Amino acid sequence: MLADALEHLVRGIVDHPGDVTVRDKQLRRGSVLEVRVHPDDLGKVIGRSGRTASAFRTVISALAGRGEARVDFVDVDRRN
Repeated sequence: MLADALEHLVRGIVDHPGDVTVRDKQLRRGSVLEVRVHPDDLGKVIGRSGRTASAFRTVISALAGRGEARVDFVDVDRRN
């Protein structure tokens, strides 16, 4: 549910919505939502001084409730 909501939000602000993918990774420290976007859209997703990324994290934290979720933004050229 969180991954779908985040993907919907990110697709709304990028120029290449087809390149947006959100993967939910379960780690020892909790859930991590990994957002992959087109390299040209990375600046839009992060925003000036990280404000947009911070807003995404705030919304996802509010939706997650007690279950913590971390959000990482990655461009599609970066490999695992």
